Formats: sequence, C-alpha cells, structure tokens
Amino acid sequence: MDPVRNPYAPGAGSPPPELAGRAEVLATGTTALQRVALGRTTQSLILVGLRGVGKTVLLNRLNETADDERFKSAFIEAHEGKRLPELIAPSLRTILFSLSMIESGKELARRGLRGLKGFLSGLSVSRGGDDGLSLGIDAEAGLADSGSIEADLPELILAIAEAAKAARKPVAIFIDELQYLEEREFSALIMAVHRVNQRSLPLILVGAGLPQIRGLAGNSKSYAERLFRYPEIGALSHDDAVAAIVRPAADEGVTFSDAAIERIISDTEKYPYFLQQWGYEAWNTADDDHIGVDVIERASEAAVRELDQSFFRVRFDRCTPSEKRYMRALAEMGRGKHRSGDVAEKLGLKVTSAAPTRSALIKKGMIFAPAHGDTAFTVPLFDAYMRREMPILPANSDIE
Repeated sequence: MDPVRNPYAPGAGSPPPELAGRAEVLATGTTALQRVALGRTTQSLILVGLRGVGKTVLLNRLNETADDERFKSAFIEAHEGKRLPELIAPSLRTILFSLSMIESGKELARRGLRGLKGFLSGLSVSRGGDDGLSLGIDAEAGLADSGSIEADLPELILAIAEAAKAARKPVAIFIDELQYLEEREFSALIMAVHRVNQRSLPLILVGAGLPQIRGLAGNSKSYAERLFRYPEIGALSHDDAVAAIVRPAADEGVTFSDAAIERIISDTEKYPYFLQQWGYEAWNTADDDHIGVDVIERASEAAVRELDQSFFRVRFDRCTPSEKRYMRALAEMGRGKHRSGDVAEKLGLKVTSAAPTRSALIKKGMIFAPAHGDTAFTVPLFDAYMRREMPILPANSDIE
C-alpha cells in the first residue's frame, strides 16, 4: 500500500494516531494543572514506566494542556553528562522574562532573574551570549547563590512561583528522563516542590522516568511520597491495544483479520511503541486493503529487524563488555524479574562482585530493581534481543 498514507508513527516520543488507553492519566494530569491554575494546592506528577510505553508522548500532551490553560511552561529532557542547572536555567530565564512583562509580576520576576544569576554563579554554570543565558541584571546577594543546589534551587523555584502568583500566571515545569538526575539534583527538586506547596503557590512539576524513580524519590526525601502522584504507565489492555492498531487503519479504509490482530498483540505484548512498529511494517508489507496473518508474519520479521538496528541497538552500544555480559546472563533466564543472586550465579560471580556492574546498568537505565534483590530490563522484549545479539553467554575472557 501507499507508504505516504501509512498512519502509524513509530519513533521516540512520536504521538501515535490513536492514543488508546491513556485517558485516565491524562485526566489526572489535566485536573492537577487546572487546580494549580485556580490557585488550589495539588500533588505534582511523575509518570513511571518502562521504555516504549509512551511516557514522553503523555508528557508532551500535558504540556499542550498547560499551554491551553495559559501556563508559563518549560520542557526539559535530562540526560547523562549534563547537570540540571545547565538544563533548566534557559527555560527558567524565559519564564521569568515573560512574567516580567506583566506589570503585576514585574518586580518579583526581576527578583527571580537576580536569583537566577546568583544561582548560576554559585554553581559555576557558564553563561553568556553564546548559550543564551546573558541576563543583563545584577545578582541579589544571598538569594540562591550559596553554591549548594539543595539550598539554592528551592529558593529560586520559590522566587519564580511568587512572581507567577503576582502575575496571575501559573507555571508548569516538565522534566523527562528524571532517572538521569544526580541524587542531589533530584533531592533539590523535591525540596523545591515542597516549599511551593507549603505556600500554595501556582507552580507544578510534571515528570517522567523509569521505574527506579520511585525508589530514588523515597530515598531522597521521606515526604516525596506525599508530594507526588506516580501514575503507572504500562502495556495497554487487550481492547486498547486492538484500538491502537485497528482505528488508524480504519480511518484509511484498511482492515485487519482477527488472526492478524491477535498475532500483533502476541508479538508486541501490547506495548505502545511496538504496536506502532508492527502496524507500520504491516501497512508497508500489505498488497491490498485487508491485512491477514500472512502479512503479519512478514511484517514481524521486518519489525524485529528494524528494532534490532535502532531501538535496541542504540541501548546495547552504550554498554561495556562486562555490562553486556551481565545483560546476556539476565536474558538467559527469560522474561520478567529475576533474583540478582541468580544472575550472579549464572555469571560465575559472587553477588558482591556482580554488584558494581548491576549498579552501572541501573544508572544507565538499562535495568531496574522491581523489588529488593530483583532485577529486570527497563526495555520490553530486550531479553529476546540479547539472545539474538549474543547467542551464547560469553566467558569473561572472551569479552574483555
């Protein structure tokens, strides 16, 4: 069929044509934003889930909702090798300048800008014409300039929230990939939200991260559980998975046989990213406007090949030989979670010897601990990929 008309959208953060099964979390986020806009206290949100479940899509959709509700908003993606102050400062500068254009918020917004300058200086974050952080204003001594992010970020966020209240413009800060923040940075964010909530100010944090983010939040601050809601974003229900496949094609006059649909459901395990990949390949493989199971058999081969070369491969290539060996041992044990001690035994190592590699993989976002002592992949279907990529678990001497 015509590839130009292909309605499916595989890709990182690409909005699917049919956002099935996510109405409840979108309603929760919308309610939280609307409460903040009305000046009501509410819990901030952190969307939690594996790779490929659509967290970024939902975060973007809630950002659009914030824009509709006339928020001043910032969207930030955390990643390895970049500190939070560097990531967040340009967006906070933009928000503060915007608030300073509103007469009622002008004075407090300019105070916030002075605080931002002190914040950048205290943490030795570069600024100037090339990075867009030139502020054209002097710092205010004693405001967010101590050089400790856990002291300074809450002060800065509080100053922004006070300016937002004066300007009658709520603020929303969206942060994707929260698990990449350093522990002190995440702690500072939690403290900032706590300060804002204590004063019922119109600012909300909406984040997304891998499952380990809940544990990181609890380890950082005991009150984090009360500050945030943690909607679980997982695989779709059977009916929602069917809708994600069938409805976009139906809009183009294309149908699937029941057997074809069930084959896609089985192969993808109902994960949104994979549903889009299988739908995309099925469309491009089909010769006419009715897609049968024979088409899906060919499309599955193409989908797996594409995922191996892109979605899976880019994650595999980030890992060291010893980390790849650890993942291959985990994959040897099949789907789901497994005891860390069993993985170490499979590697011929003591648990203490395997622990540094496990910790490094958790930090990279490749695996997580569903419960104490358990280990699982953060990427669905990754166990099968590891077995394809490394058919045999190598000995230590074979990979170093």
